[in-house]
Amino acid sequence: MTIPGFLFNFTTPAGAWLHTLDPIIFWRIRWYGLAYVAAFILALWWIRRLALKNRTPLQPQQAGDLVLFLALGVVIGARLGYVLIYQPALLMSFFPEPPFWGLLALNQGGMASHGGMLGVLLAAWIFSRRHRLPFLHLTDLAAFLTPIGFMFGRIANFINGELIGRPASPDLPWAVKFPQEIYEWPTEKILALREKLPPSEHINLHWQEWNRPNLIAAVQQGEAKVIEALEPMLTPRHPSQLYGVFLEGLFIFLALLLVWRKPRRAGIITGCYGMFYAVGRIINEFFRRPDPHIADAEFAWLNITRGQWLSGLLFLAGLMFVWYARKRKTDLLPLANA
Repeated sequence: MTIPGFLFNFTTPAGAWLHTLDPIIFWRIRWYGLAYVAAFILALWWIRRLALKNRTPLQPQQAGDLVLFLALGVVIGARLGYVLIYQPALLMSFFPEPPFWGLLALNQGGMASHGGMLGVLLAAWIFSRRHRLPFLHLTDLAAFLTPIGFMFGRIANFINGELIGRPASPDLPWAVKFPQEIYEWPTEKILALREKLPPSEHINLHWQEWNRPNLIAAVQQGEAKVIEALEPMLTPRHPSQLYGVFLEGLFIFLALLLVWRKPRRAGIITGCYGMFYAVGRIINEFFRRPDPHIADAEFAWLNITRGQWLSGLLFLAGLMFVWYARKRKTDLLPLANA
């Protein structure tokens, strides 16, 4: 059975949807990059709107500069955070072709949300020093908008077939089979799959070799013979990326809206965001599969993943922000009526 739609074309032969989404919109434009651009455009619009209504000490012409600083903080911090936390060997990996350095090879590993948050804090601090603006006010602006960015980002993660979930019951109505899991298959399993496939020249494709990227591309292009061979060998999984849309995005945004119903001291929103995100991420880690190269290096004896450990530290940091704002009686934010 196929579910029609502009973005979604799932095949559900055994109760679990087969992920067939193409991460590329057209040419080299990817949904993941579009998610980042959409989040930054929304942030620019909202901060400029606040400035025009005198709800922030920022001037309207400073909104673009602030968003640029925050964008650089997110991208640099998230990538550097991933490499340092999850795959430090990339720092010493060099290639003869672009991008030449493992740190810049975004196709190897990706980004880390906790590192992105640290990058945003550093960017806000630099901007506050350069323009003589209250640091905690800038972090609150960023914290309020971050859940929207996470919503866009997790949707893009789902379309990319990355950050896939742990195995789920095939009877789970929303279980998904991700063909991207074949990147982790041993050679023996790939060879077993190839024995079930017709010769590649008999398929309506422009390549002549069955390798992992081409197999996934064939599924994305709806090649029935490839899907028929591959689908029974895939594992039904939790769509943890979509869980993240709610647990790390929408629910946090709605909770922060409630906090902002009346003026709060600068830093409260930042602290609440840290605590809310930590709780949502800890819950989602029970459904999200750890990266394969660190799965055996997790805190297995405590049944705690690395993401949960880092989120626990983030929760404590959020508490410290709230304590500092209340203890030092920072300025009240004029954002509640915006």
